[in-house]
Amino acid sequence: MNVHEGESYDLLKEKTTIGEILETASDFEQAAFSLYSELQTKVSKPLRLLVQELAEEEKRHFELFQELKNNPEISEQIRQYIQKPANDHRFSDYILVPKLDEVIDDQAILQYALGREQAAMEQYSSLAEETPSGPIQDLFRYLANEELEHKKELEKRYYELIHSGGV
Repeated sequence: MNVHEGESYDLLKEKTTIGEILETASDFEQAAFSLYSELQTKVSKPLRLLVQELAEEEKRHFELFQELKNNPEISEQIRQYIQKPANDHRFSDYILVPKLDEVIDDQAILQYALGREQAAMEQYSSLAEETPSGPIQDLFRYLANEELEHKKELEKRYYELIHSGGV
């Protein structure tokens, strides 16, 4: 079977190295930490603790990626190519943190955070399926579960806000 040049390019552009994925994921987690840190002074009191907890967890996720990238035992695996997840562009979109006004509506914050956590959960789940067995795959599985827990907590808070007449 002959692969045409255009087809080869299309196949290649759908691939990325694990190292590039780790870099993008690090940027994503750093942006999440920055966002939630900034929100701590701008949200209502009922959301402050949640936003603070999310900032701390996103910082911890960033640190996990940094440790993994610096682990000499996985240097070969970092150079391997894997299939880009289908929602890669959506995940990357969340690296750009929106400009925050002084007064921010809790509902809008929760909606944005829910979208961010959903994108992260989907991305990390897809990456866990594409990545070979080992510490990188384990981290992606762990993070997919962490982001799912974040999403559940945000959904709970959103439900409480909506049904308490806070909108």
